[in-house]
Amino acid sequence: MEAPLANARMIFVNLSVRDLPRSMQFFSKLGFEFNKQFTDETAACMIVSEQAFVMLLTESKFKQFTKNEICDTSKASEGLFALSCNSREEVDQIVEKAVAAGGRHAMPKMDMGFMYGWSFYDVDGHHWEVMWMDPAAVQPQ
Repeated sequence: MEAPLANARMIFVNLSVRDLPRSMQFFSKLGFEFNKQFTDETAACMIVSEQAFVMLLTESKFKQFTKNEICDTSKASEGLFALSCNSREEVDQIVEKAVAAGGRHAMPKMDMGFMYGWSFYDVDGHHWEVMWMDPAAVQPQ
């Protein structure tokens, strides 16, 4: 893969959650940490990387940012959120931890040789794709 762009942007994905402490506990069991500076009783800033964060927002907090209805994740998907891993084993470990922590399997494992993935629904029904790609398979642009 290429070096990061000089003007790389940060990304903040905002997700509504029904029970913030439960969601924080779930993601903590997957190894994620939270930025305490941007976490309170209505929101939690989950650190994915130096450039990527997931804001877990209570439904009332989430509604402050949109005029649309909150997606009923038991009936619809509002998005697919993909996380990269360093190995196939890490993919399996994260999905297994997610299911053990109260999540559930989403789709069957996908094995394309150079790319491997598996997925789960978190405790709020958000769909997470966990994937690994062989760095040798990525052609420089």
